[in-house]
Amino acid sequence: MQTYVLGTAGHIDHGKSVLVRALTGIDPDRLREEKERGMTIDLGFAWFKLPSGREVGIVDVPGHERFVKNMLAGVGGIDLAMLIVAANEGVMPQTREHLAILDLLQVKSGVVVITKTDLVDEELLSLVRMEVEELIAGTTMAAAPIVAVSASSGEGLSDLIGVIDNLLDATEPRKDIGRPRLPIDRVFTITGSGTIVTGTLLDGSLSVGQEVEIVPPRLKSRIRGLQTHRAKEEKAFPGSRVAINLTGMDTEDLRRGDVVTRPGWLLPTKMLSAKLRLLDYIQRPLRHSITVSFHTGAAEAVAKVRLLEGDELKPGETAWAQFALDRPLAVVDGDPYIIRSPMETLGGGRIVSARAKRLRRMRPDIIRGLEGREKGGGEEAVLALLEAGQPLEMGGLLKQTSLAEAEVESLVGSLAEQGKIFVFGEGKTRLLYSRSGWERLAGNAVAALEDYHRRFPMRSGMPLVELGSRLKLGVHTVQVLQKLGAKGSLVTEGAVVRLPSHQVRLNGETQQKMNRFLDSLEKNPYMPPTENVPQPDLLNLLIEKGKVVKVGGGIVFAAPVYREMVERVREYIRKNGKVSLAEARDMFQTSRKYAQAFLEHLDGEKITRRVGDERVLL
Repeated sequence: MQTYVLGTAGHIDHGKSVLVRALTGIDPDRLREEKERGMTIDLGFAWFKLPSGREVGIVDVPGHERFVKNMLAGVGGIDLAMLIVAANEGVMPQTREHLAILDLLQVKSGVVVITKTDLVDEELLSLVRMEVEELIAGTTMAAAPIVAVSASSGEGLSDLIGVIDNLLDATEPRKDIGRPRLPIDRVFTITGSGTIVTGTLLDGSLSVGQEVEIVPPRLKSRIRGLQTHRAKEEKAFPGSRVAINLTGMDTEDLRRGDVVTRPGWLLPTKMLSAKLRLLDYIQRPLRHSITVSFHTGAAEAVAKVRLLEGDELKPGETAWAQFALDRPLAVVDGDPYIIRSPMETLGGGRIVSARAKRLRRMRPDIIRGLEGREKGGGEEAVLALLEAGQPLEMGGLLKQTSLAEAEVESLVGSLAEQGKIFVFGEGKTRLLYSRSGWERLAGNAVAALEDYHRRFPMRSGMPLVELGSRLKLGVHTVQVLQKLGAKGSLVTEGAVVRLPSHQVRLNGETQQKMNRFLDSLEKNPYMPPTENVPQPDLLNLLIEKGKVVKVGGGIVFAAPVYREMVERVREYIRKNGKVSLAEARDMFQTSRKYAQAFLEHLDGEKITRRVGDERVLL
């Protein structure tokens, strides 16, 4: 059965841990220091079963302002929030801050619990209820039911359990997209078992015996055992609280915020792009280049804020920003985040580009690209990724989107059929262009050829390999250039590429020089002169036009003579089994220099093969 995670929130000493103990029978305050001080410092965990049969894990978070970062480590993977307000104190500073965090993280399902009702009369309880209604108005918790309870007497607990069960009826199960992520919120050891990590499993399933990778440190391990609510499991599913027994790991190797996942796909990042909303009750604007603490999942890093649309962001405003992190984090597009100063939460939102390059500020085109990616699912997200910069291989696209592989494959096929993207190659090395990216490529190809023709007017075109390298086409060079040729942008002739308008035009003097050279080859066909060979560009032009063949050592034969010599050598070897250098020299009444250069050229062309001092057909 699907399991769910409920997270507590609220001010210190408003009865969060007492309420959890009353609901579950489990004391979430596991640290001795917490018991001595009477407050939750770190995350606590408990679980219970609802009347519907659903199993619910509870993450109990600290309410003290000094431990808000620990609270942030617990709320990232919850399905349902339980905002707790004590009836005898009402709304307090951390009530507001925790609610602001839930709102920034877009936690839409929740219940407000007014605790300690046994300490107040009906009139005060009514005033607290109105204060709470005013507080949650305009937030993602605005529609949350409000339930009054007393954990000490048990009054209202059954009503609360019923409300939780009803809210989970409308909560969609977590999706399994085949990319399991477990952000680690606790690391410890158990004698006889070794290293244990816990967290809320997202986006995929994990099984006993499965090989896993811990990111960012890129450590490999294997799952020795899995537990959910202290019950051993062979497989854990998205949305459940999970404890994993990892093989070959020391607690010193791991830290809160590291992510357990399947190997090879999740890449750490130190630069990301996101939509940032500043809380409206913050006293001062947020300045460009300010340093903040950045929280996502269970991870924390120091970050420099790069505002992309201005030099400051005022309280209550929203803008695009980038975060340059002081250490790598393992995140994906769509993950929620929060930023804080040393003593207060400033704002947050969702990550739109998890592995971003540094973007230029004040650029409307860049903002439009980010807005396209923000739309998230489906075709818009794929197009936004392709339009953001360079073309992507299919494998790179899969790594940059949070969508399932099968869904991305379907979207790519649909977009290609619509002519919105261009696809070259097969499998995960397929090269993908958006329409605008393809138009840029065509423009770059034309510009590269124009430059080449200007610098080398006597050459028929640019080598195909050189143009492919300049355009960064790699193994897709031939296929991409064929597509450009079909569109009329360029012409491919053998191993060279040219613009349709380009022709080599020789002046009268140059044409005469070439004619004299060709005449000299005809007069001495088997010992052509080597002193009047044209400059490289003109010689290459003759080679490309099929007039001559260069065999090495500065020796050039007329093409018809070369073909005749090749055929005579082949016929000789067929008849005699082999040919020697002396026999080839005598066959053409030439010198050893010419015969040797010719035979070595045949070896290089894979026509003959040298065996000792003789040649045989290959």
